[in-house]
Amino acid sequence: MVSLAQLWLPIVLSAVLVFVVSSLIHMVLKYHNSEYKKLSNEDAVRAAINAGSPVPGQYIIPYVMGASEMKSPAVAQKLTEGPNGQLVLRAPGLPKMGSFMGQWFVYTLVISLLTALVAAHTVSYGAGHPYIFHVVGLVAFLGYAGSQAQFSIWAGQPWSSTLKAIFDGLIYALVTAETFSLLWPRM
Repeated sequence: MVSLAQLWLPIVLSAVLVFVVSSLIHMVLKYHNSEYKKLSNEDAVRAAINAGSPVPGQYIIPYVMGASEMKSPAVAQKLTEGPNGQLVLRAPGLPKMGSFMGQWFVYTLVISLLTALVAAHTVSYGAGHPYIFHVVGLVAFLGYAGSQAQFSIWAGQPWSSTLKAIFDGLIYALVTAETFSLLWPRM
């Protein structure tokens, strides 16, 4: 069995490479930019939201918690009239990109670490490139893309956005798989 300590280099390097690839996807390719739309009355919506002084958090419109409330004629009318959706509000101010990027890098490290834990128990010393690539790629894909569909199923995120996120997860998994395959301990 391969020890986790022997996999420190592919863990760190794959996290760094995924971080770089994701930065290129978002800053150079920018195919995620088309996922977001501007409200035609953005200023009025912002003013209405600010009038309620909401704290940063996740909100649902209309606010309905439980099946018993769904039977209310007033709630049924709100749902019929719309809008229906979820809203995530962050603290006012410029986005804290350093914090976002730091959290993303820690996440890539966690995915690489968990991938290494599974691989260390299932892939032996000197295993062939295809086997290492297959095991590591599958685990990393599940880590990066495995939960994306639920955002379209439950939150109404457009499937096109979800498919792009799954595609990103596939790219990250391939980068992770190749890194581990090339650096896997031979003995």
